[in-house]
Amino acid sequence: MTWFLGLGIAGVVLLVLSLVFDGVLEGLFDGVDALDGFFDGWLSLPVIAGFVSMLGFSGAIVMGATGVGAVGATAIGVPAGAATGWLAYRLSRALLNDRTGAAPRDDDLIGASGSVVTAIPADGYGEVLVHRAGQLVKLAAKSPVPVARGAEIWVEEALSQTAVSVRPVER
Repeated sequence: MTWFLGLGIAGVVLLVLSLVFDGVLEGLFDGVDALDGFFDGWLSLPVIAGFVSMLGFSGAIVMGATGVGAVGATAIGVPAGAATGWLAYRLSRALLNDRTGAAPRDDDLIGASGSVVTAIPADGYGEVLVHRAGQLVKLAAKSPVPVARGAEIWVEEALSQTAVSVRPVER
């Protein structure tokens, strides 16, 4: 049972190392590219760590609870480890392929409304608050006409990531 507990603990340590070093240890298995990428993702450290830790812990539980030998505990631990490795593979693929949260672009600001925080002179920059991706963002702003503090504005153009060209809203 000690060997199985050691495997379980080694799997957890491997998982922690893969999280701490975040991809540095992944290069260990880059050379294994047999069968045109068949092993792609299956030899990642989270998958291996899940397999080893579940094999060890389930083997130790089966050995301690039922009294079967190492062969019986291995026969139970290998499928449990394979299922955990498969689950780790599927979860990591789902996270890597998630494309729902697109990063906001500068052009997304065009047409956004906001308010002036620091008055905008005709020949210089002031500051405005606008909503960007659900957050209030303070940006440098310029306008062809002077705009007073507190006035409502529309963003006409994104000059950079931190500066916009605005026009006052006329009601």
